[in-house]
Amino acid sequence: QLQLVESGGGLVQPGGSLRLSCAASGFTLDNYAIGWFRQAPGKDREGVSFISSSDVTTFYADSVKGRFAISRDSAKKTVYLQMNSLKPEDTAVYYCAAVIQVRPKLVSRDNEYNYWGQGTQVTVSS
Repeated sequence: QLQLVESGGGLVQPGGSLRLSCAASGFTLDNYAIGWFRQAPGKDREGVSFISSSDVTTFYADSVKGRFAISRDSAKKTVYLQMNSLKPEDTAVYYCAAVIQVRPKLVSRDNEYNYWGQGTQVTVSS
Protein backbone atom coordinates (compact mmCIF):
# COMPACT_ATOMS: atom_id res chain seq x y z
CA GLN A 1 0.00 0.00 0.00
CA LEU A 2 1.46 3.34 -1.10
CA GLN A 3 0.44 6.40 0.89
CA LEU A 4 1.25 10.09 1.29
CA VAL A 5 0.19 11.98 4.41
CA GLU A 6 0.39 15.77 4.73
CA SER A 7 0.72 17.56 8.05
CA GLY A 8 1.78 20.93 9.44
CA GLY A 9 -1.10 23.12 8.35
CA GLY A 10 -2.91 25.51 10.62
CA LEU A 11 -3.86 29.12 11.29
CA VAL A 12 -1.14 31.75 11.00
CA GLN A 13 -1.02 35.54 10.83
CA PRO A 14 0.07 37.33 7.65
CA GLY A 15 3.85 37.42 7.54
CA GLY A 16 4.13 34.24 9.56
CA SER A 17 5.61 30.87 8.63
CA LEU A 18 4.56 27.23 8.44
CA ARG A 19 6.36 24.07 7.40
CA LEU A 20 4.27 21.42 5.70
CA SER A 21 5.37 17.79 5.68
CA CYS A 22 4.52 15.04 3.22
CA ALA A 23 5.37 11.64 4.67
CA ALA A 24 5.54 8.62 2.36
CA SER A 25 5.18 4.94 3.11
CA GLY A 26 5.49 1.81 1.01
CA PHE A 27 8.10 3.03 -1.51
CA THR A 28 11.50 4.68 -1.90
CA LEU A 29 10.68 8.37 -2.02
CA ASP A 30 13.86 9.43 -3.83
CA ASN A 31 12.67 7.58 -6.96
CA TYR A 32 9.62 9.83 -7.25
CA ALA A 33 8.97 13.31 -8.50
CA ILE A 34 6.95 15.29 -5.95
CA GLY A 35 4.54 18.17 -6.35
CA TRP A 36 2.82 20.49 -3.93
CA PHE A 37 -0.60 21.77 -5.04
CA ARG A 38 -3.18 23.94 -3.35
CA GLN A 39 -6.88 24.57 -3.79
CA ALA A 40 -8.93 27.40 -2.34
CA PRO A 41 -12.74 27.18 -2.08
CA GLY A 42 -14.37 27.78 -5.45
CA LYS A 43 -11.05 27.83 -7.29
CA ASP A 44 -9.11 25.38 -9.41
CA ARG A 45 -6.24 23.39 -7.99
CA GLU A 46 -2.93 25.07 -8.78
CA GLY A 47 0.65 23.91 -8.70
CA VAL A 48 2.81 25.53 -6.02
CA SER A 49 6.19 23.82 -6.11
CA PHE A 50 7.76 20.76 -7.72
CA ILE A 51 10.90 18.70 -7.19
CA SER A 52 12.29 16.04 -9.50
CA SER A 53 13.40 12.59 -8.46
CA SER A 54 16.86 12.60 -6.88
CA ASP A 55 16.43 16.34 -6.14
CA VAL A 56 18.04 17.37 -9.43
CA THR A 57 15.82 20.40 -10.00
CA THR A 58 13.01 22.39 -8.39
CA PHE A 59 10.34 24.85 -9.49
CA TYR A 60 8.23 27.50 -7.77
CA ALA A 61 5.13 29.27 -8.98
CA ASP A 62 5.61 33.02 -9.41
CA SER A 63 3.14 33.68 -6.61
CA VAL A 64 5.34 31.92 -4.03
CA LYS A 65 8.82 32.42 -5.46
CA GLY A 66 11.22 33.73 -2.85
CA ARG A 67 8.85 32.84 -0.01
CA PHE A 68 8.47 29.05 -0.21
CA ALA A 69 11.11 26.31 -0.33
CA ILE A 70 10.70 22.63 -1.18
CA SER A 71 13.10 19.99 0.15
CA ARG A 72 13.36 16.24 0.64
CA ASP A 73 14.74 14.08 3.43
CA SER A 74 15.07 10.69 1.75
CA ALA A 75 16.04 8.87 4.96
CA LYS A 76 12.84 10.07 6.63
CA LYS A 77 10.78 9.55 3.45
CA THR A 78 9.46 13.07 3.81
CA VAL A 79 9.15 16.11 1.54
CA TYR A 80 8.79 19.53 3.13
CA LEU A 81 7.33 22.82 2.01
CA GLN A 82 8.69 25.70 4.07
CA MET A 83 6.35 28.68 3.74
CA ASN A 84 7.53 32.10 4.88
CA SER A 85 6.04 35.59 4.64
CA LEU A 86 2.59 34.09 4.30
CA LYS A 87 -0.19 36.12 2.73
CA PRO A 88 -3.99 35.78 3.00
CA GLU A 89 -4.06 34.62 -0.62
CA ASP A 90 -2.00 31.59 0.41
CA THR A 91 -5.06 30.25 2.25
CA ALA A 92 -5.98 26.87 0.76
CA VAL A 93 -5.90 23.14 1.25
CA TYR A 94 -2.40 21.96 0.36
CA TYR A 95 -1.81 18.57 -1.22
CA CYS A 96 1.34 16.63 -2.00
CA ALA A 97 1.53 14.22 -4.91
CA ALA A 98 4.07 11.73 -6.25
CA VAL A 99 4.86 9.88 -9.47
CA ILE A 100 7.64 7.39 -10.09
CA GLN A 101 10.45 8.80 -12.21
CA VAL A 102 13.55 7.20 -13.72
CA ARG A 103 15.00 10.25 -15.49
CA PRO A 104 14.79 13.33 -13.24
CA LYS A 105 12.55 16.11 -14.49
CA LEU A 106 9.88 18.44 -13.19
CA VAL A 107 6.27 17.29 -13.34
CA SER A 108 3.82 20.19 -13.28
CA ARG A 109 0.56 18.66 -14.53
CA ASP A 110 -1.62 17.26 -11.79
CA ASN A 111 -2.94 14.47 -14.00
CA GLU A 112 0.58 13.06 -14.31
CA TYR A 113 0.72 12.28 -10.59
CA ASN A 114 -0.78 9.00 -9.43
CA TYR A 115 -0.29 9.18 -5.65
CA TRP A 116 -1.96 11.89 -3.58
CA GLY A 117 -2.21 12.83 0.06
CA GLN A 118 -5.42 13.86 1.79
CA GLY A 119 -4.49 17.52 2.16
CA THR A 120 -3.80 19.89 5.03
CA GLN A 121 -5.55 23.21 5.62
CA VAL A 122 -3.51 26.42 5.68
CA THR A 123 -5.32 29.58 6.78
CA VAL A 124 -3.56 32.95 6.77
CA SER A 125 -5.59 35.57 8.60
CA SER A 126 -5.18 38.35 11.13
